[in-house]
Amino acid sequence: MRIKKAVITAAARGERLYPVADTIQKAMLPVVDVDGLHKPVIQIIAEEAFASGIEELCIVCAPGDGVRYESAFTSLRDNLVKSFKGVDWARKEAEKVDQLLSRIQFLEQEQPLGYGHAVYCAREFVRDEPFLLLLGDYLYVSNLAQQRCAAQLLELASQENCAVSAVNPTIEHQIGRYGTLTGKHLPGKSGVYKIEKIIEKPSLSVAELELQTPGLRAGYYLCFFGMHVLTPAVFDILQKEVDRDGDNILLTPALQELADTEKYLALEVKGNRYDISRKHGLLSAQIALGLAGEAHEETLTTMVELLAEANMRSGK
Repeated sequence: MRIKKAVITAAARGERLYPVADTIQKAMLPVVDVDGLHKPVIQIIAEEAFASGIEELCIVCAPGDGVRYESAFTSLRDNLVKSFKGVDWARKEAEKVDQLLSRIQFLEQEQPLGYGHAVYCAREFVRDEPFLLLLGDYLYVSNLAQQRCAAQLLELASQENCAVSAVNPTIEHQIGRYGTLTGKHLPGKSGVYKIEKIIEKPSLSVAELELQTPGLRAGYYLCFFGMHVLTPAVFDILQKEVDRDGDNILLTPALQELADTEKYLALEVKGNRYDISRKHGLLSAQIALGLAGEAHEETLTTMVELLAEANMRSGK
């Protein structure tokens, strides 16, 4: 199957980034990308999708944020054009922002009814097509020089003609942060599993009993990476929860039902995810992007200098 559309969920207000996210959407916070340029987080995520073959993108945002995003990107483009006249990198970046605006639409989640509901809001945009789902507060860094994380996922979904979720083997003391799953290894496919059971943020005792996956290192579990390729069948599943008027519609139960009713795989993506909403998450993401890109030497030098200063202050 061919996946042409992507959805980015960015409706959460970002309480963990207070007070910054009280005045600006957390997805508009600036980060230096692998190309050495400052960009809003949401632009880096969108470029991950477009560089992987996606053609159209929808951002699900909070009420009023659609206009704010459009205004911010328009202002960014205008500033690049006016402030850096004749500068090649600024012209190219302004063209990227223009292209971004022409290929993105914004849909507002009118009420905060849960992550599953945020995904459901994109139903009319997706229609009857498979789609790539990304989180608005995760940045991704691939370990493969020529293939982004999203591209790895899209490739397998196209080959197997089914839904695929990206996963990372995760140490047991961190599994309470993520959706965690288990499944059977697919013969002849390295790091690919047929999903059997998914539990959202399980306790370690539950994971030990129900989520052990043969072949993983002791103490590791398969946890969601923050990106999925899903079939439109997920919307029919979510519709049932919407019809029940639930005030916290989760995505994980819908994914479990998807696994019970159709072919659904997990792929160990070669790369890392960084949750910018976590404490020091933005810092970790920035360091990872710096080390992976054109600013590698500068980032490394800065880290060494900061460590040396810290050692001097501590008297070591």
